[in-house]
Amino acid sequence: MKEVTLLYLLTIDILLCSILFVYVFRRKKWVGIQLGMNISQVMGGVAALLAGIVLILAFPFHFSLITIASAAIGAAAGAAFGLLFDYQTCLAGVTNGFMIGIMAPMLGSVLDMPGQIILFVHGLFLFCFLFIIISIQRS
Repeated sequence: MKEVTLLYLLTIDILLCSILFVYVFRRKKWVGIQLGMNISQVMGGVAALLAGIVLILAFPFHFSLITIASAAIGAAAGAAFGLLFDYQTCLAGVTNGFMIGIMAPMLGSVLDMPGQIILFVHGLFLFCFLFIIISIQRS
């Protein structure tokens, strides 16, 4: 039951990242290169952090595979958001997403209160989501 709930959370996170990608894609002409760099780094890192922690809590005995998957998810999210702007931004997003993807399963495997950390990380994700939207509107 716990694994199903965690995978539902991950599905909702992927849906929210997709919605934010479409929003940024439609307004990429408004966004400067500095804000684009920050968006790609934040989304690559947060996507990797969410994927790494949620997957390691759902499947605790598959550490190597989850580390590879979370690094790939973070790098892909950073690349997707970075390619909206330029290749330098893409490289920064890939690097940040990959590094946090390597570290996130390590963090998730040593948690003693996983429920509170899951809520904190999802709160961080929603804060970044709203902050990116507000930043784009004000740019």
